[in-house]
Amino acid sequence: MENITKFLVYCIEIYKTAYKLNGKQVMQLFCKYRILDYITKCYGALHTTGPEYIIEDIAGLIEEQRRKEAYEGRGKREE
Repeated sequence: MENITKFLVYCIEIYKTAYKLNGKQVMQLFCKYRILDYITKCYGALHTTGPEYIIEDIAGLIEEQRRKEAYEGRGKREE
């Protein structure tokens, strides 16, 4: 569990640096889009990759969720 916790901190830090966000902003994003759950679940594969891949993977998940929210929001307005 300690390795996973350290890896979560690492992922937060590299994402924060890449997108020039502060810790609170990253945590809000990661909580909203359940990124911490994803990282924990996929730790076995993710911890073997480089920082660029991790950042790209997380950004892709967030973007996918944002598009899903926008699509679902559009449907609710049409009702």
